[in-house]
Amino acid sequence: MTKKLILGSSSPYRRSLLERLNLTFECQSPDINETPLANENAIGLVKRLSISKAQQVRADRNEQNNLIIASDQVAVLDQEVLGKPHTRDKAIEQLTRFSQRKVTFLTGLCILDSSNGEYQYQLSEYHVFFRQLSQPEIESYVDLEQPLDCAGSFKCEGLGVALFSKMEGDDPNGLIGLPLIALCNMLREHGVNPLLAP
Repeated sequence: MTKKLILGSSSPYRRSLLERLNLTFECQSPDINETPLANENAIGLVKRLSISKAQQVRADRNEQNNLIIASDQVAVLDQEVLGKPHTRDKAIEQLTRFSQRKVTFLTGLCILDSSNGEYQYQLSEYHVFFRQLSQPEIESYVDLEQPLDCAGSFKCEGLGVALFSKMEGDDPNGLIGLPLIALCNMLREHGVNPLLAP
């Protein structure tokens, strides 16, 4: 029996990325508490939240034939976990801190088989090097692109690329929120190959 793909996310960015693979899927947003635990580091946080999102979708749907894809991402600067800014002032503050700095983005990726609760997990790491940014540039960028729901206060698939001096990592899609190379590898282990999909 062919398993149904479920993207455990309400993110339009993750939905758009998964659509690139030309696979049929549904979206369901998991309602979980994303507050970091005491003394929880960034690597532990994205792993716990990715797995928890997939497990919550499994519990909510109570179906046996799903492959649930879930992901979580944080930005890290000086070992500090930086989330979504949510406000203009916070976005400007984050980007001001990033000027001439390297920011690491950690993206946790989980695929869970709803029939038995078993999951695979992989961590994707991506580095963004910011050029020297002026205050007018930062404020103009935030006003133009409104990246208030994006970890790191930018959209690399849009005008945010103008903030960088370089980028480093295995998969630039991970920076947007869903590392597709790793996802394709994991899907193939479950018999789902985007190149051979019906």
